[in-house]
Amino acid sequence: MGTVKPKAPSRGFGGKAPYYAFALSWEPAFCEAMRDKAECKAETPTSFEASHFALHGLWPQPFRNQFCDVDPKLSALDDQHQWDALPEPQLSAATKAALGKAMPGTQSNLQRHEWIKHGTCYPAGNAEQYFKDEMRLAAEVNASSVQQLFASTIGKQISATQIRAAFDQSFGQGAGDHVQVECDKQGRLAGFTMNLRGDIPSGADLKTLLLAGDTARNKCDGGLVDAVK
Repeated sequence: MGTVKPKAPSRGFGGKAPYYAFALSWEPAFCEAMRDKAECKAETPTSFEASHFALHGLWPQPFRNQFCDVDPKLSALDDQHQWDALPEPQLSAATKAALGKAMPGTQSNLQRHEWIKHGTCYPAGNAEQYFKDEMRLAAEVNASSVQQLFASTIGKQISATQIRAAFDQSFGQGAGDHVQVECDKQGRLAGFTMNLRGDIPSGADLKTLLLAGDTARNKCDGGLVDAVK
């Protein structure tokens, strides 16, 4: 694709640092409703995402930070969910392979959507670092008490309070207050969105970013940790 000029990140209100929404999914729950998706057809009980969180996206805020210097024709294709027609982000072979594991949705070209809509507004200005940075943050969650909680309770109910406590345990007291737990209409835990604030491209860790983030709204009180069907 042609060069996309990155938009300067939003500084929010009062000169605060850039802020982001960072979303991870519990893929077995997603696939309950999306069985025809390529990544769902390929999912097995031994897949990485059967017991770990799948990368959804890292979204520069505020919400209007989208499609930075993107051709309107590409924006329109994205809005129409014609992701197959979007250009492939420019990634090294190693990063592309790693992303295929961290983000199963690459099998449905989720990475094309995420780059065009959100990554073009990321301050690093290139797809390689954008995806590397979000994979780094996702790996921190997948090496934490949060992942251990989900993996040890597959097929059972857990509460949002338990999830937030696991975030506190791994990322510092109060970290869980900045996490929005999400459920689907059937009462399954769909994943969560974390409110982050800080300089992600410089290598800030998730603890620092989470504790500086905004307090999250409560979307659900808990639900079922779904298993791969």
